[in-house]
Amino acid sequence: METNQQDSLAITQALEEYYFKGIYEGDVNILGNILNPGTLLFGDVKGQPYAKTLDQYLDGVKNRQSPKDSGKPFKGTIVSVDVVNSIAVSKVHVKMYEFNYDEFLSFHKIDSRWMIVNKMITDVAE
Repeated sequence: METNQQDSLAITQALEEYYFKGIYEGDVNILGNILNPGTLLFGDVKGQPYAKTLDQYLDGVKNRQSPKDSGKPFKGTIVSVDVVNSIAVSKVHVKMYEFNYDEFLSFHKIDSRWMIVNKMITDVAE
């Protein structure tokens, strides 16, 4: 098992430049730079099961008021990044609207780019 500091840095940069920025601005094109077309999303929100395909998720992002346009607080925080060879897992915390989300994002290095291939999400108390 090999971990690579450069890979951790690349994932961190991709999260900041594409994931958090795309969510904040509500820009599905920016999110498309980090979300693999086969990405699935699972978890729970307010105690209710949450399961979406990438298309369903992006449709929701595209058709809601973005956190940027709402003027409400938004903060994305990277808690951890663990890399082993061509796979990685990142734990992030996203505060937006009235939600506080803990998320586990699975990555795979595809064509020399780190892409999210799975997103697990739950809302937590502040």
